[in-house]
Amino acid sequence: MRRDRVPRRLTVESTVWLWTVGHDHAPDCLTFLTLRRAENRHSQLRLVFRDGPGRIVAGYPFGAGDIAAAGAGAILNLNEPGVARRFLDEAAARGLLPTAHGIQDEDGWPLYDTLTTEDGPASAEASGTPEAGNV
Repeated sequence: MRRDRVPRRLTVESTVWLWTVGHDHAPDCLTFLTLRRAENRHSQLRLVFRDGPGRIVAGYPFGAGDIAAAGAGAILNLNEPGVARRFLDEAAARGLLPTAHGIQDEDGWPLYDTLTTEDGPASAEASGTPEAGNV
């Protein structure tokens, strides 16, 4: 069984990324995907998905790491390496990848909207190479 918030590796070309998924209830319910380069662990991008009208984050009846928009029918599981890769690619395309020391919080819902439209990346099995084991 997977331990929460233990970094996993995702290799994109020659860059190794570490990513984690978490869920928090303070002050409101949210799920987040944190991405950072393995060689620069102190510059982090945290995509935050807050529960709200039309937005659903992990919790009954969904599993850990699941996010969805009400009525859209698209459930993405942030624990899947292909989904994490799609968010990484979209964050890079938007210029959101961190360059400075610290945690950069960004609303993840606009990226979700892009990834779940017909015009977004076609496959949840995007070509990232998840490496076995935890870091």
